[in-house]
Amino acid sequence: MAGYFEITDAPDGGFRVRLLDGAGSLVAVSVKYPTKEAAVAGISWTREVAGTGLIRDMSRGGHGEIIIPKSRVAHATTRVHSHTRFPTNTARGVHSR
Repeated sequence: MAGYFEITDAPDGGFRVRLLDGAGSLVAVSVKYPTKEAAVAGISWTREVAGTGLIRDMSRGGHGEIIIPKSRVAHATTRVHSHTRFPTNTARGVHSR
């Protein structure tokens, strides 16, 4: 089963969106939206970004590198790596090879 979004009441008013995986485990919680319509618009925006968004490694030692999953690399090699990294200019968000 695919994951799904839930719109919930925020404790301090407004609404939040929760993203759950197919087993019902929490993956992410949104910012607070003032209306349900805004929450639905946020879901639409998230769907678009999630489908096309880059992965930027901002963890300790990551230096803002762009991570491209191996499945997205056109010519796979015989090396066993979970991902390929490209350095990025974080000031402009531009990646280079």
